[in-house]
Amino acid sequence: MDMWGILADVVVLLASCLLAGSIASRIGQSPLVGYLLAGMLLGGPGSIGLVRSQSEIEAIAELGVALLLFSLGLEFSIARLRELGSRPLVAGVIQVTLTVAIAAALALPFGLSIKSALALGAMVSLSSTAVVLRILMERSELEAPHGRNSLGVLLTQDMAVVPLAILMTLLGGNGTSTEIALDVAKLVLMAALLSAALYLLTRVAVLALGSLTLHSNRELAVLLAAAMGLGSAWAAHKVGVSPALGAFAAGMLLGSSSFATQIRADVSPLRILLLTLFFGAAGMVADPIWILMNWYVVASVAIVLTLGKLLIIAFIFRRLGQSWRVAAASGLCLAQVGEFAFVLGSVGRDYGVVSEDLYALVVSVTIVSFFLSAFLVPLAPRFGNWIAGLGRAANREPQAEASRKAPCDAIVIGFGPAGQLAALPLIDTKFRVGVLDLNQQGVQQAISLGFDGQVGDATQSEVLEHAHIQDARLVVIAVPHHSAALSILQLIRARNPNAEIIVRSRYERHVPDLMSLGVQVVGDEHQVGLAMAGQIRNWLDHLN
Repeated sequence: MDMWGILADVVVLLASCLLAGSIASRIGQSPLVGYLLAGMLLGGPGSIGLVRSQSEIEAIAELGVALLLFSLGLEFSIARLRELGSRPLVAGVIQVTLTVAIAAALALPFGLSIKSALALGAMVSLSSTAVVLRILMERSELEAPHGRNSLGVLLTQDMAVVPLAILMTLLGGNGTSTEIALDVAKLVLMAALLSAALYLLTRVAVLALGSLTLHSNRELAVLLAAAMGLGSAWAAHKVGVSPALGAFAAGMLLGSSSFATQIRADVSPLRILLLTLFFGAAGMVADPIWILMNWYVVASVAIVLTLGKLLIIAFIFRRLGQSWRVAAASGLCLAQVGEFAFVLGSVGRDYGVVSEDLYALVVSVTIVSFFLSAFLVPLAPRFGNWIAGLGRAANREPQAEASRKAPCDAIVIGFGPAGQLAALPLIDTKFRVGVLDLNQQGVQQAISLGFDGQVGDATQSEVLEHAHIQDARLVVIAVPHHSAALSILQLIRARNPNAEIIVRSRYERHVPDLMSLGVQVVGDEHQVGLAMAGQIRNWLDHLN
């Protein structure tokens, strides 16, 4: 098809996504649902056939996922990635391995060969980076415990795409073991060379722009973003690595530079455009007629996979020492089948280990899984709270024996930078101060200041009870996430209606909800505005 024909199809698809996404938003659903429905209606098998450039649009849309990871890499510099800790990354490795094995074992009784069963396990083992990260970013939950877990597992899964693709070729029986070993060694070498090249290019680019001001050379920052984001994705594809992973590496390398904030803003419109095309193209892969004819099979497999992955991921994080609430929320976020199922399925078909019917089933289940994720991922925090309530008898958070100690007069929940600054007036006073935090480093910092530090999830009522929240005279809730803060506040009010409570609100739009519960609210945006106004007053005084 000529360029103008492709452009016309892109415009039609984007306009349809705009309309369908708007309708979905008006009825209280995620726009992603609208994008998928628009793709299913306009192009692909079983559609009205209005969009015919399906393969070309899919190729363009893959860049959307790459740019999503690139902009995320700008947020997560190498130093910040280390702060995720090893648990999410370890959990990702265990999850992929377990899911492949369990899915293959469950598929064998249904007549699949061992090779086809393993191929099926590989296809369904990965979750959707595009769906999960987009929703978490929209809801400002990427820094929440379940968001950090999801990010770590998704990054590990992206790295697992290459070995899983190699597994597909191995199952196809092409090539000797020596040839396969040489291919793996070549891939590792190329990935190392790519990382080194990206590092050198990033340093050169940052040095070249270092002496320039962005307000007068804005286009250079835009060009840097496009060259690094799209170029790293292309380079990763050429050496056989996941393009999204290559883009993420480039974003991380740029994330420690002074241009990271501006580049992230500049690349955002292009990322939104390409991601919309991605979800529209994903909808075009499905055959709605085939899904309707085999709805009972598709529905059954989708339910089993969703529940199975939820249980596997929740179990892994629970065994790694996280609370029932965080483990369950993380499991629900990652319970879908990801977009790389299309890629692995195509490789499997080429090597003869994935039949056409099996590929159609996995594609259909993946699309259904996308729809479910648009509803399930936003429910993850509430689902985690519900599971935590059911599992109180089995759940024992690692914490100090608070019940043996005298009750605290003041309790600070969340001991990050905001909580530490808030607690400064309580140091060396007559009051006994307790700190609750999920981060071990925050607890150690509290202990070093003379407070009673405990590792615990304050959204669980038994943790608050062990901390003697009912006896506290002052409670400071300094967690940054609105849903968690609101849940904690409601639990505290039910047990201690007379306590003085001060709550942090990250966004001004959440202040009325918190104030309606009779607490003092300190808004981040309000305080930033006051601080900036103070700096302006100082500047004016200096002029006078």
